[in-house]
Amino acid sequence: MGTDWLRRGCGLSLAGLCSALARLRMADSIGDFNPGMRGQSKQAVVGIDVGGERKGFHAVALLGGIVLDKKTDPDPKVIVDWCLDHKAMVVAVDAPCRWSQSGSSRLAEQKLELRGKKIYCFSTPTRARALHRNFYKWVFNGERLYRLLAAQYVLFSGQWANRPMCIETFPHAVTCAIAGRVVATKPKATVRRAALQKRGYGVHDLSNIDFVDAALCAVAAEGFRSRHYQQYGDRQEGFIVVPAPSVSIASSKYL
Repeated sequence: MGTDWLRRGCGLSLAGLCSALARLRMADSIGDFNPGMRGQSKQAVVGIDVGGERKGFHAVALLGGIVLDKKTDPDPKVIVDWCLDHKAMVVAVDAPCRWSQSGSSRLAEQKLELRGKKIYCFSTPTRARALHRNFYKWVFNGERLYRLLAAQYVLFSGQWANRPMCIETFPHAVTCAIAGRVVATKPKATVRRAALQKRGYGVHDLSNIDFVDAALCAVAAEGFRSRHYQQYGDRQEGFIVVPAPSVSIASSKYL
């Protein structure tokens, strides 16, 4: 497997690049994009943070315990092609995969909690209601992304499958799962970077909060890939997937 794509736009230090190449060679020795292969942790996963049309998408690929690559682009097709270039087995997206059917929040948003404590999150309206408000343009952008992903990645509908799949996730909930408890949302960048560092990921190449959130989404994809995850919701309005919570309760300043 060539390395030109690894150098383009990933911003890795020399040490980080050498580490990525070492792990990439290990993945090559196992096999590429084979849903039935052993060593699932050696298969890349991708997390995607969704913004509006101008801001676009921020994506991070993880492989074998490192931040392998990152990408930003306003075109969802470019992002999907990038996922395929990396042969990502799971793609986790920070945007609603379904609209509310009741007019209020979805079941997944209502049920999102950790150890009996509510995790507050964005409430998705009906599609008809969202059409009349500019705020929801980012959700429509996410809708376009899911539509393009669907050709290669089956949207999770409540049952895990050993094949390329797409899931919805929520970075704050991922942060809480890593901490083992519901944590404060602010200072957001500091709290979320601390969560990635707790998982052993270097954050110096994640230049803004959008890439940090994308990396947290990718952590959710890793949990899903290894079948260590929790799901909230139903088939009608979609599922939110987060990693299984940490067993130990963190006691650091932010986590």
